[in-house]
Amino acid sequence: MFVDYYEVLQISPNADQETVHRVYRIQAQRFHPDNLETGDAQRFRSVAEAYEILSDARSRASYDAEHRRVRGRAAQETFVVPPASDPQDEVQRREQILRLLYRKRQAHPDQPSLGLRELETLLGTLKQHLEFSLWYLKESGYLTRSDSARHTITLKGVELVDAMNQHPDGPSRRDVGKEAV
Repeated sequence: MFVDYYEVLQISPNADQETVHRVYRIQAQRFHPDNLETGDAQRFRSVAEAYEILSDARSRASYDAEHRRVRGRAAQETFVVPPASDPQDEVQRREQILRLLYRKRQAHPDQPSLGLRELETLLGTLKQHLEFSLWYLKESGYLTRSDSARHTITLKGVELVDAMNQHPDGPSRRDVGKEAV
């Protein structure tokens, strides 16, 4: 089974050797089994294996050829038009996202954001189904997305949730459900 060593080290395939070495040292220190706070022996072995391949020019060149081939095949396999979902499901998903972000903002004003994985878990929805909803809500100004891929409700989003709570079938509810054509 192919392992994406760039993902393991969390670096770009375009990273230079200095970056590979620097990131390896940081991750190795973080996941070393002797580190009582963040030690993870399995993760440490994965990081060490990735570094072994990517730090050697010959093995990296060979690996890069395989990496391009596998990624190209994966891109072809994943570029499938998703089945049409019920527009009502999409509207409900957007509402659920906004309500979760609203509650997160209320409960933890110092850390009001949620990441994609957290949203997947809380909503029981796959990433593929969330991405369009998140894009729509962001472009509509109801949420923001940070550089670290964390989503936070905006003032406009809070006002929409408040309106949905006051008038469950009112016009504000339809605003979140507008379908882009």
